[in-house]
Amino acid sequence: MASNAFLPEFTGLLIFLGFLCICDASKGISDRFYDVQRYGAAPDGNDDEGVALNKFYDVRKYGAVSDGKTDNSQAFLRAWTKACNCNGKCWVVVPIGTYKLGPVVFVGRCKGVTGFLIQGVVVAPTDPAEFTDKWITFRYVDQLLIRGGGTLDGQGASAWPFNDCKTNPHCRQLPATMTFDFVTNSRIHHLRSLNSKNAHMNFYSCTNITINQVRLIAPADSPNTDGIRLGASSNINISRSIIATGDDCISMIENTNNVLITYVSCGPGHGISIGSLGKGLYEQVHDIQVLSCNISGTQNGLRVKTWAPSLFGMVSNLTFRNIFINQVQNPIVFDQNYCPDPPCDEKAQSQIKISNVTFKTIYGTSSSKTAVNLKCSGAQPCDKVTLDNINLKYKGPGGAAVSYCRNVEGKSVGRQMPPDCL
Repeated sequence: MASNAFLPEFTGLLIFLGFLCICDASKGISDRFYDVQRYGAAPDGNDDEGVALNKFYDVRKYGAVSDGKTDNSQAFLRAWTKACNCNGKCWVVVPIGTYKLGPVVFVGRCKGVTGFLIQGVVVAPTDPAEFTDKWITFRYVDQLLIRGGGTLDGQGASAWPFNDCKTNPHCRQLPATMTFDFVTNSRIHHLRSLNSKNAHMNFYSCTNITINQVRLIAPADSPNTDGIRLGASSNINISRSIIATGDDCISMIENTNNVLITYVSCGPGHGISIGSLGKGLYEQVHDIQVLSCNISGTQNGLRVKTWAPSLFGMVSNLTFRNIFINQVQNPIVFDQNYCPDPPCDEKAQSQIKISNVTFKTIYGTSSSKTAVNLKCSGAQPCDKVTLDNINLKYKGPGGAAVSYCRNVEGKSVGRQMPPDCL
C-alpha cells in the first residue's frame, strides 16, 4: 500500500525534473548586467542562443577570441566588483561559450542582491600546478543568486589520480568546484556541475540557503566527489535535483541543523549521509528531514556514520519518509564503527549519541541481504528509533532480507520487511 501511495508523487518528481525552467521569484528590483567579455574575458565556442542572449551580449559584436587557453579570472573578478558595488539586483553574466577560469574568490559584502547568470560553460584548470583546495569560492556574501542553466566543468579526470589520501597521510586536498563560506539568504538553481575534482558544492557556516533544480554529475568511481557537503550550516533547503557522484550525494557533517531535502534523485554514489562525526569537540547534527527521494544503485541509502573511538556528540531529530530504494547495498544503516580504511579496532566505542530517528515508508530493493543495519555504540546506545512501514526486498543468494540491530532501543509500526530487530 505504501508503494502505491507514493507512485504519483515519485512520477511527479520525474516529470518535474524533465521540464526544468529558468525562473527567479525576486520582483521589484531592476536587473543590471555586467558582461565578463567587456572586462577582458575570452569565451570559447559559438553563440547559438539567439535573441535571448543578444539582448545582453553578442559575442561576435564584442569580437570574442576563442583560444581555449585564456584564464579569465581577472575579468570575472572585475565584473564581480562592479556587480557587488551597485545598488539593486546586479548580475555577472557568463554568456554562451566556454570559459577557462582559474582559482578565484568572490568576496562580499555587497550593496544589494548580487548574482551570477551562468549560461555558458566554465571550465577548471587541468594543470596540477594550478590546483588549490578550492576552485570557485564565494565568501561573506548575503543575497547571492546563481542560476542560468549553464555548466561548471571541474575536469576532474585531470586530478583524480592525485587523490592518494588512503595511502598518503600528506596528500594534497583537491579543489571543490564551488565553495560557499559565510554565505546567507541565497539561492542556487538551474545549474549543472560536471566532474568535480573534489566536492561539487561545499558549504561552511552558511544560513538560509535554497538549492534546487541542480544536476551534480561525476563517475561512480571518482574519489571524494560529494554532491553537496554541509558543515556548520543551518536552514538549508535542497529540492528537485539530480545527484550522481562517486561519494555521498549529500553529506551533513558537524554542527549542521534544520535541513530539508525533498525530491532528490541520488545515485550512483554513497547515498545521503550524516557524518562522519566524532573527531571534533561535541559535534551535533539535528533536525534533518529527507522526504520523497529516490536512491538508486548506491553503496548506502540513508546513513549515519561516526568514528570509534570518538569525542562526545549528538545526532537527533531525524526523519526519513517516502524514500524509494533501488538496488542499494546498505539501504538503512547506522555505522558507529565507521572504518573506511581497515584495519580498525572493532572494540572501540563511539561517544556520539543517536536519538529520535524515524524511518517511515522506506521501500524498494536491497542489493545485499542485510537491508536494515543499525550498528550502534555500546557506550552511547541509540534510542527512540522508529521503523514505520519498511518494505525492502532482497532477491540474491541466501534467502530473504534480514535486519540487524546492536545497542538500539525503539519500536516498529506497520509492515516490516525484513522483520524488524528492535
